[in-house]
Amino acid sequence: MATSISPFLLYSDGQGNIFEDTSLYVLGRSGWDAVEVDPEDWIPLPEGGNLYELPGRRGIGMDVLSGEIRLCEKGWAVAAFIPPAHTGFYMAAYETLPDAPTLPLFCYTAAGWHNDVFYVPAIRIEQDIRQECAGFDDIKIQEGLAVSLNAYPNNRLVKHLAENCCLTYHCPAARNYFMGRWECPIPISPACNANCIGCISFQPEEETIVSTQDRLTFKPTAQEVIEYTVPHLQTAPLPIVSFGQGCEGEPLLMWETIREAIIEIRKHTDRGSININTNGSNPKAVEALMKAGLDSIRVSTNSAREDVYTKYYRPNNYTFHDIVQSLKIAGEMGGWTSINYFVFPGMTDSAAELDALRKLIEETNLKMIQWRNFNIDPDWYLGKINVQDTGERYGVRQFMDIIHEEFPDIKYGYFNPPKERMLHFDQDFAH
Repeated sequence: MATSISPFLLYSDGQGNIFEDTSLYVLGRSGWDAVEVDPEDWIPLPEGGNLYELPGRRGIGMDVLSGEIRLCEKGWAVAAFIPPAHTGFYMAAYETLPDAPTLPLFCYTAAGWHNDVFYVPAIRIEQDIRQECAGFDDIKIQEGLAVSLNAYPNNRLVKHLAENCCLTYHCPAARNYFMGRWECPIPISPACNANCIGCISFQPEEETIVSTQDRLTFKPTAQEVIEYTVPHLQTAPLPIVSFGQGCEGEPLLMWETIREAIIEIRKHTDRGSININTNGSNPKAVEALMKAGLDSIRVSTNSAREDVYTKYYRPNNYTFHDIVQSLKIAGEMGGWTSINYFVFPGMTDSAAELDALRKLIEETNLKMIQWRNFNIDPDWYLGKINVQDTGERYGVRQFMDIIHEEFPDIKYGYFNPPKERMLHFDQDFAH
């Protein structure tokens, strides 16, 4: 449901209270610029979304009477976190004061207020309900925790998923596992071969941000993987088991263990799909895993442009060419290939990015784009990768439309699809 009325700008008083400024319409941010938002792009803030105060930042709005662009001096700027399955079109527009702290690793979508409703410029890109807040049942989760910990008392992975992922960080994938449904996470690697600026599980002590969660501290065995994933595949509805989670490094560094686990899993059951979320740094390992029975691969990237990718990922002993090869190999071997595409308005929707994404799709015969909101402080990110001007931009919605028109077979979404959906993928992308 879209609105054709421009919402008012929001500001915070620094005490956790949010107000609307009826003298200013809210603007969005694309790259470094504050821009008007198409009235049709606004939707009510979805359930599970949150509003954030942005300390040390003044919101930028358009004067209701004069049309002048000016700051809101009444309080701090406000942004929205939009829940999974939704992709934002614009970030919050603000001016950062000199002493402002770096923002933590969340997404900062523009947000406004109209007729007692909070609005955000976004789209529901995925109909899958697997991470809907309303779908989680704490009683069932606690029951599942007790059953699993009792069934696998010596399994370090199950303990990690229970104590860290589920109970400490409320990870939706871990919560779903303990509810016995859908996608089951398999953290596998404590190490990484990239040094991502916005890594959510490891940040240098001298950095101005902190990681949002602690990284896995041990190397799981194939047996630990097999012990809890086989029952999940055998019993869960639309089951997926996924190597590569936010609480770990790069799973391909543990590819021999993964291969052993896949071979053994498939001796017990052919039900469900086996997926890996990866940086795609080792094409030979991907080939070996495909031969063992891997069904799908999702490669994360902030850009289809090598220079932008390299500045963010800062890879060790691999290059952007390797991730392209990994996608290509997996696709040629019959696998479902996706990119976990970090959407940053102004960068993702630029003319240069469009050319690069076209080339990536054509070269790899990509099956799916998962349009994920980039969880990062916008000023900090653009400063780190040294981008002063993002160039010509289309807007995220138009960018999506262009790719969809040129590559009608490519699927849009937010999550790894189960096997059943791979075969009958409903194009739920709503314009």
